[in-house]
Amino acid sequence: MSEPKKRITSFKDLDVYQGTYRACLIVMRDVLPRLPESEKYDLNQQLDRTSKAIPRLIAEGYAKKHQKYGFQKYLDDAMAESNETIVGLEQCRDIYGGQMTGIDLESIIDTYDKSDRQIYNLSKAWSKFKDERRKN
Repeated sequence: MSEPKKRITSFKDLDVYQGTYRACLIVMRDVLPRLPESEKYDLNQQLDRTSKAIPRLIAEGYAKKHQKYGFQKYLDDAMAESNETIVGLEQCRDIYGGQMTGIDLESIIDTYDKSDRQIYNLSKAWSKFKDERRKN
């Protein structure tokens, strides 16, 4: 039996927001401090920016949920940032794996991969919902 759908009253109720926010905290607290100084202006800054951007874009887009294309644009941007974060984390794993001991990078990458699917499904569902409301 499937779980009853929970009512969404805030961006904080969205599973994708919650997951990407938690993942962002792990990236900020655990991954970035272990990168070498030589990555300060490249991989470090990129991961800092992209991991923070995803939950922010979801929150900002939710505020524009009354605009079909407003919300869609923010979801598209969030997915792009998520993809960039995945690539950055894979680079951390493949280049600096020894410095990442004790951090489950695969789990963090999986969280962002899952968030991509959630964002896509949310975007699709939102588009369908808005189209149905326009018909009625």
